[in-house]
Amino acid sequence: MSATADLVGKYYDWLKAKTTWRDIGEWAEITTPYLDRHNDYIQIYLRQINGDFVLTDDGYTIADLIQSGCSLDSPRRKALLHTTLNGFGVKLVDGALEVSATPETFALRKHCLLQTILAVNDLFYVARSSIESFFFEDVALWLDNSDIRYTPKVSFVGHSRYTHQFDFAIPKSRSQPERILRVMNNPNKDNAQNAAFSWVDTKEVRPPGSVAYAVLNDREHSISDAVIEALESYEIAPMPWSRREEFREKLAA
Repeated sequence: MSATADLVGKYYDWLKAKTTWRDIGEWAEITTPYLDRHNDYIQIYLRQINGDFVLTDDGYTIADLIQSGCSLDSPRRKALLHTTLNGFGVKLVDGALEVSATPETFALRKHCLLQTILAVNDLFYVARSSIESFFFEDVALWLDNSDIRYTPKVSFVGHSRYTHQFDFAIPKSRSQPERILRVMNNPNKDNAQNAAFSWVDTKEVRPPGSVAYAVLNDREHSISDAVIEALESYEIAPMPWSRREEFREKLAA
């Protein structure tokens, strides 16, 4: 418990210290410490309407993916996008990711919007515009072909009462505990830190013995030691895609 409280406390302190605000007309621009695919700080926008709030990414996330050559016009990709949004209660309004909040729910809704932006960025991350398939789809196909039972895109409310989304949940069996998988298409320090917080915050409310895996895309680039160490420090098992067959038995059991 003390280790969990320490991690969550440090996470909140880091988030607060690295978040800045500035007014732009009727809107407030919020610059967060999270990085997008271009290593730029993610920015969201806030407006107060009749005592409540609207938070939006102003359409940047989807527009950037489309401009990078990642088309979202296929039925499967649209379904993946909307499943991700629904898991966090975020709406797609004229191409923008948007949530509404009251003063009481502001922190939670801001968290959900940021988690959605990170999830959509990683889900649809492409190294080259010529890549046609998503890493998430490849992982799902491998699970299917390996006869591994799973539920995709599951959301859990953690100890902090924040919602965290994971890509696959494999139910408990006679020989193995519940297994939770987070897919990382672009494994970097921010994604590893986000996964660590999500798992530590969620682990307490999952069945005893539940374990977490991070499926890491190493097809284009090797995984840095910093990412591996960050995951292992918080009991998340790194699963490089190139070594996936080593994990088949534990996941299928």
